[in-house]
Amino acid sequence: MHKSSNSNKVNPLKALEAFGQSPWLDSLSRKLIESGELAKLVKEDGLKGITSNPAIFDKAVSQGSDYDAAILKKCDQKITETEALFESIAIEDIKDAAEILYPVYKNSGGKDGFVSLEVSPRLAHDSAKTLEAARRLFKELARPNVMIKIPGNREGLSAIEKALAEGININITLLFSVNRYKEVLEAYMNALDYRKKKGLSISDISSVASFFVSRIDTAVDGLLKDASLKGKTAIANAKMAYKHFQEISQTAKFQELLKAGAKPQRLLWASTSTKNPAYRDVLYIEELIGEPTVNTIPFETWNAFKDHGKLRASLKENISEAQAMMEKLPKAGVDLDKVCKDLEDAGIKAFADSYAHLLKNLEDKMKALDVK
Repeated sequence: MHKSSNSNKVNPLKALEAFGQSPWLDSLSRKLIESGELAKLVKEDGLKGITSNPAIFDKAVSQGSDYDAAILKKCDQKITETEALFESIAIEDIKDAAEILYPVYKNSGGKDGFVSLEVSPRLAHDSAKTLEAARRLFKELARPNVMIKIPGNREGLSAIEKALAEGININITLLFSVNRYKEVLEAYMNALDYRKKKGLSISDISSVASFFVSRIDTAVDGLLKDASLKGKTAIANAKMAYKHFQEISQTAKFQELLKAGAKPQRLLWASTSTKNPAYRDVLYIEELIGEPTVNTIPFETWNAFKDHGKLRASLKENISEAQAMMEKLPKAGVDLDKVCKDLEDAGIKAFADSYAHLLKNLEDKMKALDVK
């Protein structure tokens, strides 16, 4: 749907770089690495990073044999507890992907080329255990171009700030509200400020704030009676987050950190596939193009944008209209703060449920492979 083939020869994914945006892929699997597809995406489409998704791993384990050899090898090494088994295999995938993306990391001066691995979603409401897991995973991965994913919920905030202060690259996930994003950006700056005052390096620390997009429209559209307002909240909300980033970028504290070698914590647009078939299938890429941001894109949307994506510096456009849209919501009976909190809670639960499903499928696979 909504296809219109590109008449020119420019690959829209590659051309995003000229607008200061990095396309990351929201998918990682052993097959993607071993088939040479990941290296090809880097070369041909300008892929600049990747976020791993346990759901992809879950599907590969339950529906195919891609991981059978790895499972048998790990079980031979006496790694048979399902969570430890998944983690051990996932770490190998992350390391291999990070190896492929290392030239991107090197050539971008450490700005891009990252691969993300999340801490167990079961720890989302435990700050101390989240921090402990982030430390352990970052140490085990032992690569400069990896990020540890931590949810940006209330309990996650302190773990995020402490991890960053210890020099761990963090991808803060499940951000829906502008207010929570403000806290996340503040945590990043506080962590770098702490390191700077201690005389520690801040130039080699990277972080992205993963701000979720399409799920906002899915939730809000169902509450709106006025059809003319539908499909506009998610982009307006994202633009308000970006507006805050721009404002903070001008502050003395931010400028001091930049002078000391800090990288900006980039906004990463997540959940950018279009859930409503009535909307253009590349809507959440085309309307959020600007610097310095990232868009992490699922495969189907990646290919759609490559085929018919249109480029323009859209992120700084229509800011007053976005502000006006946000002001219309309460009058239309929508409490966006509540919607965002509900989405955060639902997101954390969905991650945990998906993780439990993955571990169950891994257990079933071990039985099918007759692992003793």
